[in-house]
Amino acid sequence: MRAFVFPGQGSQKVGMGKELADASAVAREVFQEVDDALSQKLSTLMFDGPDDQLTLTENAQPAIMANAIATLRVLEKEGGLSIADKGDFVAGHSLGEYTALCAVGGFSLADTARLLKLRGQSMQAAVPVGVGAMCALLGADVDKAQALADAAAEGQVCTVANDNDPTQVVLSGHREAIERAVALVKEHGIKRGVLLPVSAPFHCPLMQPAADAMAEALAKVPVQALRLPVFANVTAALVSDPAEEQRLLVEQVCGRVRWRESVIAMKAAGAEHFVELGGKVVGPMIGRTVDEVTVASVITMADIEALAKELA
Repeated sequence: MRAFVFPGQGSQKVGMGKELADASAVAREVFQEVDDALSQKLSTLMFDGPDDQLTLTENAQPAIMANAIATLRVLEKEGGLSIADKGDFVAGHSLGEYTALCAVGGFSLADTARLLKLRGQSMQAAVPVGVGAMCALLGADVDKAQALADAAAEGQVCTVANDNDPTQVVLSGHREAIERAVALVKEHGIKRGVLLPVSAPFHCPLMQPAADAMAEALAKVPVQALRLPVFANVTAALVSDPAEEQRLLVEQVCGRVRWRESVIAMKAAGAEHFVELGGKVVGPMIGRTVDEVTVASVITMADIEALAKELA
């Protein structure tokens, strides 16, 4: 069995998608459709930067999705195969869950771009700049991370935002609490704490205004029938009912990204092959979480051609 997975924020970089666009009319169509949907030259920002503009949450989220969907469309249209035939389920890390839903027909490409633009804007607006922060804990499992978060909170928000793999957990919350957590890592048997260069504290209760905005937006753009089931971030469980998935996308804004558990659940459901489209971020996390699986990261035209040959 095979799972197709999609990267989350942090995987953006200037130049992303340019090789695909230069080589493939199919990819160019994807980037053009996203530009049109957003009334913005997002593709120019992706190809040429500047980096500080691409890194803005409202740009990074649709850009990462567009790059992954362009990779998928080239694979499907030029490789002559369909994700629904070659895959058994899909999953995506945080914003990648939207990409996964677009890949299996839950949202149109234009709607996915607009939803992610709004998601980025509302997450940015939920907390004034400088009030929130996030940190990555290296050499920490989720129990150690939770104990650290509890110790550092001191009445402020400090929660586990991403359980990425057995060695990496991300905390999110008030800046002071996150800074206290970084200062306390050694006392909790954690190798290192690193403040992340993000503009807002994602996946914690401070994001409630953004969750409300997404609930309103998703009521107008409901999830459609899915060609493959998706493993949802907040439950780490398989979802095939569009209405349930829609509710979970709202929960996801403040909820924990249970990626490690999702990977374990995908393997338990029979996945032996994982294919990350459009990045090399979640693939390595999968490799650190489960044994005896293959993990491919598909980014370049050469990667797409190799995968198309393998799946043919």
